[in-house]
Amino acid sequence: MIYKDKVFDELGLSELNSGAYCSTAGWAAAGEEGAFEALNPATEACVARVCAATAQDYEAIVACAQGAVLRWRRVPAPRRGELILRIGELVAQHMDALAQLVSLDTGKSLAESRGELKEVVDMATLAAGQSRMMYGYTQQSQRVDHRMYDQWLPLGVIGIISAYNFPAAVWAQNGFLSAIGGNTVIWKPSPKVPLTAIAMQRLANQAMTEFNQPGVFSLFIPHDNDVAEKLVADTRVAMISFTGSTSVGKKVADIVGSTLGRRYMLECSGNNGCIVDETADLEMAAAALAFGAVGTSGQRCTSTRRVIVHKSVSQRLVDLLCQAWQQIPVGDPAREETLVGPLVDRAAVTDFEDAVAQARELGGEVVFGGHRMALDGYFVEPTIITGARNEWPCVQRETFAPILYVIEYDTLDEAIALHNGVAQGLASGIHSTNLSNIERFLSASGSDCGIVRVNMGTTGADVGAAFGGEKETGGGRTAGSDAWKGYMRRQSVCINWGKETAWGHKFSFR
Repeated sequence: MIYKDKVFDELGLSELNSGAYCSTAGWAAAGEEGAFEALNPATEACVARVCAATAQDYEAIVACAQGAVLRWRRVPAPRRGELILRIGELVAQHMDALAQLVSLDTGKSLAESRGELKEVVDMATLAAGQSRMMYGYTQQSQRVDHRMYDQWLPLGVIGIISAYNFPAAVWAQNGFLSAIGGNTVIWKPSPKVPLTAIAMQRLANQAMTEFNQPGVFSLFIPHDNDVAEKLVADTRVAMISFTGSTSVGKKVADIVGSTLGRRYMLECSGNNGCIVDETADLEMAAAALAFGAVGTSGQRCTSTRRVIVHKSVSQRLVDLLCQAWQQIPVGDPAREETLVGPLVDRAAVTDFEDAVAQARELGGEVVFGGHRMALDGYFVEPTIITGARNEWPCVQRETFAPILYVIEYDTLDEAIALHNGVAQGLASGIHSTNLSNIERFLSASGSDCGIVRVNMGTTGADVGAAFGGEKETGGGRTAGSDAWKGYMRRQSVCINWGKETAWGHKFSFR
């Protein structure tokens, strides 16, 4: 169950909340003017109101971040990691209340909300450990009595723009690695899910106060695109990390790229395919595909959109998928037994209905689902469409909804060509017991995506792995591996510890 009053009391929220915070100015005044509603996707009811950040608020925020980075970059990296670890501890301490809030914000089931918050905790632990392991390289100089090495230094102020589907985890992936690198962070979350961001900022505030390190994290929730764009265009912000649609990602890249010296990191759309060959364990594949396609109501950038299945096992797989889909509880996310909640808003429902209608018109057969559900809120039926063609417009684009297109193939070469035949390149998968097929898919002539999973669904993040993709997905990498380097600048250092220098023998000094 969800107990809103108790959640708000524990996390410091109210019926009217400020959408702007920095350590120097505190929370901006929250008045009715400029306030917008935070809607519960499961009921379409207003949960609370948020006073949108203004251009004036932004100026205070960026000035605070600029000032704080001068101090924060001098703090030893392991100490920075301890602050991040403390944020993770606070999230774990308030896990139940935060999970209820994420569910109110996004419509996610309580189980999925807890899973996202566990990722925040895990990311804090990883970042704290990484803060002691931000290594450079010692190199061999061609000069006598010289030493060379490289090191990684802070960029400055980092702007993080996150999407609605993971209102806490994306901030943690980017913000925690940014902070251990000595950067300060300005977070602009989606205004569709503002309450989680406000709660997370309050926990970050507590940790910053305990460590006497104000200004490391700030919050900026505008409701106007022109105000939001200030963060992207501001040359005082050294880097923008953007998670969202490819169309907006291209705009971010254009704006940031026009100012040389600044950086952007993009984690954009996915159109993820999974090959199921004739040797696959079909029951295992059906279960994995159910999680990949229907989990989070299909609102993950790594959600499985296309299953590319060998003709000899296609019908059996579809039968198993339909059986699995029938057993997925869709409904009120406040109920513990619910696995799948609603889409985020009315526009997402329209996109779902348009995609299904187009697939039908082009000759696809809806063998399961295909309709909006007769419930309050933005619920749709998990959907399976057979007879799909890879070139259809509805298959080529990413629809953030639980739709799985079934595409048949004859040869592995054909399957890989179909798999790679989309503009996006995020996550991919293969179900097989044939080692040769698996290794081919993992080779340079196989998947062209940033993430590959074998005998798994395409979705589900491991914080130890770099997260991101190629092509129109944007090329960025967040989370684990060596992704921390993306938030820092590399510096090559050469030290002459001897007595000789270039042209030194040519001069006589008195």
